[in-house]
Amino acid sequence: MKTGTPFEMPADLRKMTEQSMEQVRSAINSYLQFFQRGVPGMPGMPMLGGNELSNKVLGYAERNVATAFDFAQSLMAAKDVQEILKMQTEFLQTQMQAMTEQVKDLSETAIKAVSESAKMPGMPGMPGMGGKSGPSS
Repeated sequence: MKTGTPFEMPADLRKMTEQSMEQVRSAINSYLQFFQRGVPGMPGMPMLGGNELSNKVLGYAERNVATAFDFAQSLMAAKDVQEILKMQTEFLQTQMQAMTEQVKDLSETAIKAVSESAKMPGMPGMPGMGGKSGPSS
């Protein structure tokens, strides 16, 4: 298939694709809701950011899923292969930039949480946290 050659998706294939995408979107939304209910603040994980970190992870996951579905939806409206390639390149560049920003933000959140928990007294087994940090003699 040459680039620049217009093509059209048959109506029945388009309908089937749209239905499949909607089923996948529904399944992913259900999973994200399950995750949100099942991991409220990562109890027992205050050193890793607790609520703030889990909320950010969930928020990024929801945003990334929505972005992927928007991209898939826009692909179905593409008029030719050249447009698909352009859209894919832009999508990948945008996702790489978003991933870099998300990793940086999550790392900063975890580092901040660890440094704040280091200031908390009475954390057993953690150096500088009021508990014993080594084997007992």
